[in-house]
Amino acid sequence: MKNRIRSSIADSLTSISRIWARNFFLFKRAWLVSAFWIVLEPLFILGALGYGLGSYVTTINGRPYVDFFFPALLCNSSMFVAFFVSTYDNFSKLTYQRTYLTQILTPIEPNEIVLGEILWGATKGTMSAIGVSIIAMFFGLVDPVTILPAFLVIFISSAVFAALGMIVTTMVHNYEQIIYPSSGIIIPMSLFCGTFFPVESLPIGIKQAIYLLPLTHSVSAVRSLLLNGFEWTVLLHSLILIILLVVLTRIAIRRLAGKLLN
Repeated sequence: MKNRIRSSIADSLTSISRIWARNFFLFKRAWLVSAFWIVLEPLFILGALGYGLGSYVTTINGRPYVDFFFPALLCNSSMFVAFFVSTYDNFSKLTYQRTYLTQILTPIEPNEIVLGEILWGATKGTMSAIGVSIIAMFFGLVDPVTILPAFLVIFISSAVFAALGMIVTTMVHNYEQIIYPSSGIIIPMSLFCGTFFPVESLPIGIKQAIYLLPLTHSVSAVRSLLLNGFEWTVLLHSLILIILLVVLTRIAIRRLAGKLLN
C-alpha cells in the first residue's frame, strides 16, 4: 500500500514537472522579449516613481520613499507577471491550442495541469523580482541577507495570483473578457494595497477591505523583511497567503476538470 502511494505521488510530481518544463522550454526560446516585460518595465517604474516621485515625497514613516516603494514594486511586478501568464497564455492553451485536451489523453490529470501551471506562473513572477533586485543592488536597495526570504514570500504570492489567473481562464470566453478581472481586481490592488502609500493612511472601512486582498499581505511581509528584518507579522502574512493559495488552487482544479472532462 505504501509503495503504491509513493509511486502515485512520484508519478504526479513527474507530471507536474513536465508541465513546468514545457513552459520553461518555450520561455527559453523567447527569453529576451520576456525579459523586457518582466524586468525592464519594473525598472522604468522604479526610476519614475521611486526616484522621480521620491524627490518630492522624501520620506514615509521615517524612510526614504524609494526604500518604501521598492518592496512593493517587487510584489506588484510579480503579481502582474504571474496573473497575465496564467490568463492570456493559459487561455490560449485551453481554447485555441487545445493543449490541455491533448495532455489529459496522456496519464496527466487536470489537477496536475493546474499545479504545473501555477508553479510556472510563480516561477516567472519570482524571476521578475529577482531580475529587478539584481539591478537594484547597484543602487543600494537590496540586502543579500533579507532579500532571500523575501523571494520566498514573493514566490508564494505569485502562486496565489497564478491560481487566480487559472480560475479566470476557466471562466472567460475570449481574450477581451480578461480585461474585466484585470481592471476590476488586479489594477486596484496594484494601487491601494500599500504600494504607493501606507494602508494606514486610508479610511478605516477601506483599510479593513484592503486587508482582505492578497497583495496587501505580500507587500507587508516583503516590506517588513527588507526594512526591519524578520518579524512575527511576516509569518502571519505568509500564512494568509498560503491559505488563499490552497483555496484558490482547489477552485481552479475543480473548474478546469469540469471544463476538460465535460
